[in-house]
Amino acid sequence: MVTAKRLLDWEGRGMAQEGFDAATLYAYVLLQPDTAGRVRTAFPVLGSPAGLAAEAAVCAQLLQTVARGDNLVREGPLRNWAGELRCR
Repeated sequence: MVTAKRLLDWEGRGMAQEGFDAATLYAYVLLQPDTAGRVRTAFPVLGSPAGLAAEAAVCAQLLQTVARGDNLVREGPLRNWAGELRCR
């Protein structure tokens, strides 16, 4: 038997673009490459045209926090992700 799994997020009540929450989750697990790979597999929207837009938005937002001195531990992985996104 296959059990469907769902992720429910009421924070934005559907206001963000498709894939935004999945991209946010991905961003916050970049420091754990195995988990990041599992997130990409679990959310096929990542890598789709809509998902790429969401990934770029999330990546840019988090790089802005790095510029303000926050999330410094994520700077390297975020910059690598930004570089990958530019090549797609």
